[in-house]
Amino acid sequence: MDDRGCRPHSNGPTRVKFLLDMGMARSTVRFLRRQGHDTVHLRDQGLQELSDQDIMVKVRKEERIILTHDLDFVRIIALSQQRLPSVITLRLGDMRPDSVNHHPVQVIAHLSEQLREGALVSVNERAIRTRSLPVGGDES
Repeated sequence: MDDRGCRPHSNGPTRVKFLLDMGMARSTVRFLRRQGHDTVHLRDQGLQELSDQDIMVKVRKEERIILTHDLDFVRIIALSQQRLPSVITLRLGDMRPDSVNHHPVQVIAHLSEQLREGALVSVNERAIRTRSLPVGGDES
């Protein structure tokens, strides 16, 4: 694992360290773990009342990528002018786990390098958008 939450796996795809925010289903944690990702959920750690700022401290310390549908993390990281952590924000009409689960896997498959370097990734049904961190970098 490198210091940015991602590591190449010698036998396959990149493995990611995720922290799932409260709005994400715990079944998504199980799904991502089955895919080989080191994934934790705030509720499983008894941290459901943790402030967004404290979540950012935790994520940086643990070198994780935030998976959320909450736009507050995008604002916090953009204002911080730091390169990490990366944030994947799911903006889907259907947030049921069966609809959500394949999206992070797609992001990892296509954007693992950007996630390593620091990125804000927004996913909806039509597109995946990424913006390099710190904000003000290139957008693709």
